[in-house]
Amino acid sequence: MKIEQIYTGCLSQGAYYIQNKGEAAIIDPLREVAPYLERAKKDGVNIKYIFETHFHADFVSGHLTLHEKTGAPIIYGPNANTSYKAHIAKDGEVFQLGDVTIKAIHTPGHTMESTTYLLIDSNGKAHSIFTGDTLFLGDVGRPDLAQKTGKLTVEDLAGYAYDSLRNKIMPLPDHVIIYPAHGAGSACGKNIMQAKSDTLGNQKKTNYALRVDMTKAEFIKEVTEGLLPPPGYFPLNVKLNKEGYQPIDEVLLGGLKALSPIEFETLVNNAGALMLDLREPQDFAKAHIPNSIFIGLDGSFAPWVGELIIDVKQPIVLLVPEGREEEAITRLSRVGFDNTLGYLKGGIATWKKEGKTIDTVTSISATALEDVYNTCKDCIFDVRKTTEYSSGHIKGAYNTPLSTINNYLNDYPKDTNFYIHCAGGYRSMIAASILKSRGFHNSIDVKGGYKSILETNIPKTDYVCPSTL
Repeated sequence: MKIEQIYTGCLSQGAYYIQNKGEAAIIDPLREVAPYLERAKKDGVNIKYIFETHFHADFVSGHLTLHEKTGAPIIYGPNANTSYKAHIAKDGEVFQLGDVTIKAIHTPGHTMESTTYLLIDSNGKAHSIFTGDTLFLGDVGRPDLAQKTGKLTVEDLAGYAYDSLRNKIMPLPDHVIIYPAHGAGSACGKNIMQAKSDTLGNQKKTNYALRVDMTKAEFIKEVTEGLLPPPGYFPLNVKLNKEGYQPIDEVLLGGLKALSPIEFETLVNNAGALMLDLREPQDFAKAHIPNSIFIGLDGSFAPWVGELIIDVKQPIVLLVPEGREEEAITRLSRVGFDNTLGYLKGGIATWKKEGKTIDTVTSISATALEDVYNTCKDCIFDVRKTTEYSSGHIKGAYNTPLSTINNYLNDYPKDTNFYIHCAGGYRSMIAASILKSRGFHNSIDVKGGYKSILETNIPKTDYVCPSTL
């Protein structure tokens, strides 16, 4: 028996490849299915099952494409309702894979169709559980993503999660290995651990949600407190996962078009295409196309696209590092953005060569900010999350989190310079690009962000309870 976790850092997502006696199963595949097909071909096995733990909100799954290419059935747990053919498993239903079995355990809470899959070895011993978003390491799946689909409240779903964990998961043997759908950084949980797998026994000791003496009321209170609003693209991804989507090959065919500056400009003007610049932050600062938005490919690219671009159908044209065009389009498609119309051939160099207008962002070091701090301390903006800000920040700095930056436009001065920073320089450049597109051309980015600021003598606060901010 072979179990392989296929982890995608950009989405903090784990898909699973299970192989035994000439047969394989895939759990929660990503949209591009080539890695699973290649593994099966290399191992000389047939993909027999495609298991989905629930309707994912943070990415578009590859279940439909994988079914089309292999003929393997798509399996969901109870309560799942799809627009395509799928096998809706009963609670406790068993699926044979070689000489091991996979048992569907209905564990509603994160969503009502959420299902955990228990792998039982050839000796009949419980080996591991694939928990989807029902149980993370150090946390549980947030219960506020599915309540709009019915009459259930967040508290109702949290109550279901409590029962699922206590009645279905915790009675399993302590040696059972937990393989969750997400790791640290996912928006599907509040405080997920960095580890990618753990035993159930250790999680009973370390995961707040599995405390033996926790009452249902206490669980509901702890799980529902401090939830940030989910990214806007989540419901759209759920819809795609339930109803279907176009094949990834068609998305790539439409997006892998090399555009001249004139063609690029025409699509922006006539098709309303958004210019997305995927280079390094400081490359964007030195020269970029006016009104383009920076979201660097070497960061949490896809989640930030989903967070900041409201409509997944938005036409997009790319300025992307050479040779990474297919990667960029694939990563956009993972979160449902399929309307990429092409990329600027030759990048910013071609744009300059054609004599087109460029723009810049002023970017200074943390030591340069230290030199002017006393004269600018009332015009510093911290675009980190509120939780990051509360753990320590520049004295006098305003917190305007990037995810909701449009809510703070009236707080930014238009007539005087102001300074923006994040933790390391990625998010602040995104913020600078958005502000420029909104008419704020007087922002100054702090390179290296708060990590660099910590090395200066700029006055800082210690931890502040978020409730007092």
